[in-house]
Amino acid sequence: MKVDHAGEHGAICIYRVQRWLAHWRAPEMVLELEHFLTHERGHRALFGAELRRRNRRRCRSYHWCGIGGFILGAVTGLAGRKAIAATTVAIERVVLRHMHEQLRVLENVDEHAATTLRCVIAEEQEHHDLSIGRLGPSRFWSKLIDPLVSASTETTIWLGMHL
Repeated sequence: MKVDHAGEHGAICIYRVQRWLAHWRAPEMVLELEHFLTHERGHRALFGAELRRRNRRRCRSYHWCGIGGFILGAVTGLAGRKAIAATTVAIERVVLRHMHEQLRVLENVDEHAATTLRCVIAEEQEHHDLSIGRLGPSRFWSKLIDPLVSASTETTIWLGMHL
């Protein structure tokens, strides 16, 4: 839950910067990014509540996720709509795999946490699917962004779980 909470903070930073830059680079995406941002704020609050329920502090990587999210959001926001969409697809693919693994572990152990995860998974899947639709047939940005963003997301999750 700590890693999920930190990751949602990073996602908020990504979408906040992308939304700001989208006014200039991809105005047709501003409302969609606001929608995603609303979800991510809600997810962070849910995971924060789970941490409080367990009397746990937030992840040590919380602020690093925010800084990384800000940088990634700025770079991809400046690159425009396809880069923004490719970033969301790459991150959500890794996050969804991680959350499905968590759900399998928690389903018979902590139903409250499992319910929280199911809610978040549904909205993260929506982000992924909408962004896939934005990419269209051209995969230039996906090929460029996917390896870097996927690897950094995997690394962030691993570090958050093991440090």
